Amino acid sequence: MNDSNLFDLDYRIEAGKLGAPIVPIIDAHAHVGGLNAAPILREAMDCYGIAEIWSMTSTIEQIDGLRDIFQERIQFIAVPNWRDKDPKQTHGVGYAKRIEEFHARGARIAKFWAAPRGVDIGTEVGEPNLMRLDNPNRIAAMQMAYDLGMTFMVHVADPDTWFATRYSDHSRYGTKASQYEPLERMLDRFPTRWIAAHMGGWPEDLEFLSGLLTRHPNLSLDTSATKWIVREISKHPREDVLSFFQRWKGRLLFGSDIVTSDAHLVDESTKFEMDAKANSAQSAFDLYASRYWALRTLWETNWSGPSPIADPDLAMVDPVAFTPKDSPLLRGIALPNEILKGFYAQSAHTLMRESLNRTESSSRL
Repeated sequence: MNDSNLFDLDYRIEAGKLGAPIVPIIDAHAHVGGLNAAPILREAMDCYGIAEIWSMTSTIEQIDGLRDIFQERIQFIAVPNWRDKDPKQTHGVGYAKRIEEFHARGARIAKFWAAPRGVDIGTEVGEPNLMRLDNPNRIAAMQMAYDLGMTFMVHVADPDTWFATRYSDHSRYGTKASQYEPLERMLDRFPTRWIAAHMGGWPEDLEFLSGLLTRHPNLSLDTSATKWIVREISKHPREDVLSFFQRWKGRLLFGSDIVTSDAHLVDESTKFEMDAKANSAQSAFDLYASRYWALRTLWETNWSGPSPIADPDLAMVDPVAFTPKDSPLLRGIALPNEILKGFYAQSAHTLMRESLNRTESSSRL
């Protein structure tokens, strides 16, 4: 047992119980890195009917190797090099050049990360607004991506649990609602297609998301960040979630936010937080497969019970009632098949086709 498998499930057997999805699934939000870990992810994809994955691979030199492993089943999203030791360059003026490099390697989506904790990154280099979407250097990078005809992906907010704890100093981080002010300005300024990750950063408030989608027809949402999505969607009445998916059919994309790394295959005590989530090939498989099991169970079934994935946010908010090893309720929504078909595949197919058409048109200008 491990934090991705609290109840000692065999995720290969569990995949068989779920059976094939209604259509092969496109995972529109993941972080695939590590050429040794990638085949383990590919097995998890095969088990759970994931036909294609869109990856924010920060090590651009791994792209060719990952294409060898996944063939036509992988698309790449431009991202900064998060391990670069010069954040001011990486997340500032240098990102426009990196977007060009990704585009030359076939990427048709560019990611703009603007989570509240970007304030901490910027403050360390003397520029607290470094990661804001309306920072002039970010706008220059967006202009580069826009001129290339690319789709934009954005991470603009974090869970309510974090605003109650990590971000409780609103004078430093702002309120959750304030995170969306620069986003809405940029949505108008760059009328390309946008994807707001993690259900727009506010799965806790479906009414707010509907308002955002109404105001900005160029915006879609992905449903990545498995622990967060499972925890919060399970709290909503089924009829509210079903109504939301029916209303916004065509603008919602399946995503997992799986992160793979070769560090998941070794047992070391000094690993980064994300690298420490697994320490062997089996625990790495559990890490990757558990996300697909939880998400397909959430969206497809009416199963109800504790999630098999530990969720430390529970203890963050209430350390008396919970430990970091506890998990929330997973309550299946059982979306109708017609909604699942669009959500699992057609929305992503349409968005990527539009992206390809835009970049081809831009290249002819």
